[in-house]
Order: sequence, then C-alpha cells, then structure tokens
Amino acid sequence: MAVDTETPKETEEKQEEAKTEEAKPEEQKEEKTKAEIDEGDITEEEEEKMKLPFPTAAVVRIMKANMDSEKMIKKDVKIAMNKWLGEICAQVAREMNKFPYVMMHLNEFNEGKRVFDDLANFHKEKERILAHFEAIKKDIERLERDLGKVEEEVITAENAKE
Repeated sequence: MAVDTETPKETEEKQEEAKTEEAKPEEQKEEKTKAEIDEGDITEEEEEKMKLPFPTAAVVRIMKANMDSEKMIKKDVKIAMNKWLGEICAQVAREMNKFPYVMMHLNEFNEGKRVFDDLANFHKEKERILAHFEAIKKDIERLERDLGKVEEEVITAENAKE
C-alpha cells in the first residue's frame, strides 16, 4: 500500500495545474472564435439581427466546397449570398403557390424551379447555336474559295461594308 506523502499545498498546486490545463482548450476556442470573427465570419448574434434566411455556416460550406481552397470569402459576400438564396427560395415558393393543390409534391417543385432550369438550358442552347453559326461561316468561306472567289475580293467587300 502506498502512503500519500503530499502536503496539502502540493495537492492544491496539482489541482490548479489540472484546472489550467482544462481551461486551455476553452481559451484556444475563444481565440479561434476571435480569429474567425476577425476574418469576417458572422456570429450567431449578427445572424439573428440581420434575419438571414439560412444558417451562414451551411451557405459558406457549400461555397467553399465549390471554390479553390486558397480563396477567402468576405463577410459581405456571405451575407449577400445568403439573402439571394432566400430570394430564390421565395420565388420558387411563389411559383409553386400558383398551383391549386394543398399538398406540394416534387412535380410542383420542378415546375416552380423551371425558370432557373430554362435559364441554364438557354445558355447551353445559345452556345450550341453560336457554334453552329461559326460552322456555317466556315462552310461559306470554303464554298467561296471553291467557286473561285479570291480572298482579296472578300476583304474588299468587308471593308466596303464598314
């Protein structure tokens, strides 16, 4: 059996050391929180005051997942993205509200977001049409060369148009 030979003063010192070691992670957490705030992160109190529609952390997580790791996002961008996403959600909800049904299903959601899908499809279609026009231009130039039209005539005709 081991006899405890520590004095009460030594016991107190060990307890204080244990307390300071336990307090260190909390201090580090506070320092981390302060550093995050300094970098432009939004605190929960600020979120509540601004009445942002979504948790900022979730929005930032999605943004950072789709950006390069070295990029940083300023506070005003985080707020603007959050508000914009809220506006998009409201717009889709208004479109869904146009249906006479009480229960909204996936079909109504898909109809509500159709504007945004059509916009994405519009850009793809625009690129496809522009590529087709370029192909037609090259075909015309090839046909002109085949028919004997000289490049100089083409250039002078273009200058005359200007």
